[in-house]
Amino acid sequence: MGSPSARERFSLEEQKQLEIENGIDSRQIETTEWLLNSPDPPNFLQELFISIRGIVFPCGRGNHHSSSSSSSSSSTSQRRILCFFQDLFPILSWGRKYKVSNFKADLMAGLTLASLSIPQSIGYANLAKLDPQYGLYTSVVPPLIYALMGSSREIAIGPVAVVSMLLSSMVPDIVDPVSDPVSYRNIVFTVTFFAGIFQAIFGLFRLGFLVDFLSHAAIVGFMAGAAIVIGLQQLKGLLGMSHFTTKTDVISVLHSVFKSVRHEWYPFNFVLGCSFLIFLLIARFIGRRNRKLFWFPAIAPLISVILSTMMVFLTKADKHGVKIVKHIKGGLNPSSVHKLQLQGPHVGQAAKVGIISAVIALTEAIAVGRSFASIKGYQLDGNKEMLAMGFMNLAGSLTSCYVATGSFSRTAVNFSAGCHTVVSNMVMAITVLLSLELFTRLLYYTPVAILASIILSALPGLIDINEAYYIWKVDKLDFLACIGAFLGVLFASVEIGLLVAVTISFAKILLNSIRPGIELLGRLPRTEIFCEINQYPMAKKTPGILTIRVNSGLLCFANANFVRERIMRRVTEEAGDEIAGDEIAEAAKERVQALIIDMSNIMNIDTSGILALEELHKNLVSQGMELALVNPRWPVIHKLKLAKFVDRIGRGLIFLSVAEAVDACLIRSKSASISSC
Repeated sequence: MGSPSARERFSLEEQKQLEIENGIDSRQIETTEWLLNSPDPPNFLQELFISIRGIVFPCGRGNHHSSSSSSSSSSTSQRRILCFFQDLFPILSWGRKYKVSNFKADLMAGLTLASLSIPQSIGYANLAKLDPQYGLYTSVVPPLIYALMGSSREIAIGPVAVVSMLLSSMVPDIVDPVSDPVSYRNIVFTVTFFAGIFQAIFGLFRLGFLVDFLSHAAIVGFMAGAAIVIGLQQLKGLLGMSHFTTKTDVISVLHSVFKSVRHEWYPFNFVLGCSFLIFLLIARFIGRRNRKLFWFPAIAPLISVILSTMMVFLTKADKHGVKIVKHIKGGLNPSSVHKLQLQGPHVGQAAKVGIISAVIALTEAIAVGRSFASIKGYQLDGNKEMLAMGFMNLAGSLTSCYVATGSFSRTAVNFSAGCHTVVSNMVMAITVLLSLELFTRLLYYTPVAILASIILSALPGLIDINEAYYIWKVDKLDFLACIGAFLGVLFASVEIGLLVAVTISFAKILLNSIRPGIELLGRLPRTEIFCEINQYPMAKKTPGILTIRVNSGLLCFANANFVRERIMRRVTEEAGDEIAGDEIAEAAKERVQALIIDMSNIMNIDTSGILALEELHKNLVSQGMELALVNPRWPVIHKLKLAKFVDRIGRGLIFLSVAEAVDACLIRSKSASISSC
């Protein structure tokens, strides 16, 4: 049975009496009943269940009615299971339509991607203070897992500079990589395990909003600061130094450089590294000027590695001070299950680094994926991406990989090479795996300076001065978060930079929440539309009625008293600024008969907000005024009914639109005037 309509609830006599006493017509009674008799909103547990069901059974809730036959029920169950697996593994959906022509494009894109990924992976492993093979391992397993579970077609998975630097700056606080490299490596695997756990949880419970606490402006500043710090750290390899600081702030790095240059540095490293750095930057410039030559900057790092390795081998430059990579362990990814440190004193610290790495990796991957998805014209589901990233890092932590994510530079190469699907990631992973099996011995004489130059050549893409200027021009508070993250990373540490950025972003949210706008509304001429008078000066106030809008998504303990005080100040201002003392209330009685609050912007309310409304209502009643509410949202009206606030102000003073509320209040004031006469 449905809920009875307004005409069933009210007899004709009661309706007429309400119309006479309160000035409300039957249509307004009906619309008010629609609002007040809406069903209860789902509670927290119901919302959580719906969210999880949306992930597990994305194709719909299924048929809950009794089926006519067992075959129909069986078919429904099979369809649910199929939908579940297709949603968890998107490759099952698009794989059936995959064509040979697509494979040709993905094959070329994957090979091009591998030529860039191999030298970069070795360099990023060095940046993370790991042996070179672990960077290559990270370019094998995570891309294969993502190809099965990811929804982006262009994103290229593997180690990246920012996450590598993050690990090299935070993990040494737990274990020293120089004195105990084995324990350091095990902690890195443990951090990767926790990063995967947190990413999977974010995706499963739709907690993607946590990543958004790092705003776009904060990421721009963080990336720029990280790029400069990474660049300075490459001076160790570029100058051929053996002793270098483990700190990441610019002052410590520069101090270490100046201190080490006096005692140890080898010019051949610097000349070799700078020569190939110039070559890489020229290749990058050519690729940007001529898009048909996109392959040139992509294979330039591999060319640099091959040429420099041959030069060192033929000239025996390693005997004259040129630092080389030496032995790189080849073969398939070894298992690291037994190396995870899930017990002991460092578990908590590893989990802390893991959640920071998870957030940074997700932020970069989702930003990269969405950028290229918008170019191709399709939507990327952030929660599904988090789930895919989580599972790939979980698998990676068990197979000697460290935290992997989407790389902007490699994704751009993959996109330019004309990839159609994530098969290009599979091709890249298989190519890297073959290189691990067959070619690692050939990299013995690869100079460290070349790896430094490859990393340096990729850093300009992390510094976006135009975007920083755009942020400054549009929003000064956003720019404050940007510059705070930049300076924090540059002069303190990665953690401090992130903390500054998040703190400023939170402060901005709190500032807007604690001090919401209380705007005066007026009717636009010849319309039923009510707008803010400050924005639309032609809007006219209604005599005897004060109409305001609360511009806040939440009326809660943080802003409830502020909102109540600002509203009462608006009421007293209507009496005239020149009146003082007890005459304010008397003037308010004469000039303002009703206060209408447009609550359409308020998405939710708590007990402090309800208490503030009750106090406001008491103050208005004591001054002979009425309080009317307009369009309270679903959770708001539900809580107001539970708190009996609707009964206190009267069911006839809640409306769906401001125009209805103003007209009704005018009729009520006229009726009151006639009655008093």
